[in-house]
Amino acid sequence: MRAEIVSVGTELLLGQIVDTNAAYLSKLLPEFGITLHYRVTVGDNEARLAEALRLALSRSDLVFTIGGLGPTEDDLTKETVAQVVGDEMVLDEESARQLREFFAARGIEMPKSNLKQAMVPGRGRKLPNPLGTAPGAAFETQDGKVIIVLPGPPREFIPMVNERVAPYLRERLGTRSGIIKSRILRVAGLGESSVEDKVKHLLKNANPTLAPYAKTGEVHLRVTAKAATISEADALIDSMDREVVGVLGDHVFGRDEETLEEVVVKSLVEHGLTLSLAESCTGGLIANRITDIPGSSDAFLMGVVSYSNQAKMDLLGVDEQLLIDHGAVSEEVARAMAEGARMRAGSDIAVSVTGIAGPTGATPTKPVGLVYVALSAENGTVVQKCQFGGSRLDVKLRTSQTALDMIRMHLIHNAT
Repeated sequence: MRAEIVSVGTELLLGQIVDTNAAYLSKLLPEFGITLHYRVTVGDNEARLAEALRLALSRSDLVFTIGGLGPTEDDLTKETVAQVVGDEMVLDEESARQLREFFAARGIEMPKSNLKQAMVPGRGRKLPNPLGTAPGAAFETQDGKVIIVLPGPPREFIPMVNERVAPYLRERLGTRSGIIKSRILRVAGLGESSVEDKVKHLLKNANPTLAPYAKTGEVHLRVTAKAATISEADALIDSMDREVVGVLGDHVFGRDEETLEEVVVKSLVEHGLTLSLAESCTGGLIANRITDIPGSSDAFLMGVVSYSNQAKMDLLGVDEQLLIDHGAVSEEVARAMAEGARMRAGSDIAVSVTGIAGPTGATPTKPVGLVYVALSAENGTVVQKCQFGGSRLDVKLRTSQTALDMIRMHLIHNAT
């Protein structure tokens, strides 16, 4: 079944609010085997909304509208849908009674304009809204298509989707819809082109499918399976998951919402190891990501933001001559920072970063994006030279990803 979402509201077009409702609905529909083909946004204009609805019905079996169910003159969604599908709106007495009770409980006389919210399709059904004054509705066309209209406020929209729309879809689709389920495999330490080249033989697979997406400092591979049941879909996804790991190995660090910092903290705690950090160009970003994870205090001992040369000397014991001879952005200083942090904190592992985040500060031999990441542990110190592109924030984010992945790989290959 093909679906389309039509979000209604001039404030959406102007960028005054973000359409989180459409995103929420988009994630739900695959559970019913419904494929979302289009998402459209239209302002509070009756003619343009009608045009968008006619186009949606011409190419989709199921259309959702979000917003435009209020009592004001620019709230025209239900009326416009009724006009497009040739239905007649009728007053739902139960909804009208609830509206009057809602205003009476607040000691307010109900404006007559609010009664329009109690109008429902003559052909179709009402979708009650227990958290608001505007019920939704399912308009059922004569040729078997459906337009489901839903309110815009998220506090009303989400419960209605879960408690009203989901049961309606189950009832209407029965067992014939199947499900569509996805899993995200998260990859670090490889660029998008490298990942795609390694898994290109899997990208042609029909079910489940595999699709790469580039993110800052990592690559996501989305595995999507179509099946009759959740367990069958999981089996298909698990099989593809194993194949990808067989190709990419330890570069696959997590799944779905699992972040790199979560994986690192979990691994540190499991191995009973401690970590300290010495950050320059990232300004404490790595420590922030680590400490965002509950339980990180079991492993994280100290973070130093040694932004100036003096701080590198005073707080980490970096030799002034190293800074004079090689500069702050150098392999030698990165190594000294990591070793100094490990000694001062008494940690099992220490990581340091020093670089040029830009857009200023570059020299002919040290361009913007040049970063050194060092990791010091009992078995020695290693330094990785990186050249990142993008904005100042991009450089900082990519540096933090590299540092966290360096810790993760060290734990995989060295911790016992």
